[in-house]
Amino acid sequence: MNTNGKKYKELGLKDTIDTMSDDELFGIIAGDGMLIKRPLLVGEDYVLMGFKIKEWEALEL
Repeated sequence: MNTNGKKYKELGLKDTIDTMSDDELFGIIAGDGMLIKRPLLVGEDYVLMGFKIKEWEALEL
């Protein structure tokens, strides 16, 4: 999740996220794309969230 985002803070997720079920979290994320850390790159054997140049370079895409 994008913990630095405005929507995350507006919803007060910092205080409630640890007590939420996966279904609740998926529902919240599905309802608002601003809660997803971007960019998000999904491959066969990896998932990269956020732009961390060293991790991206290590994949040699």
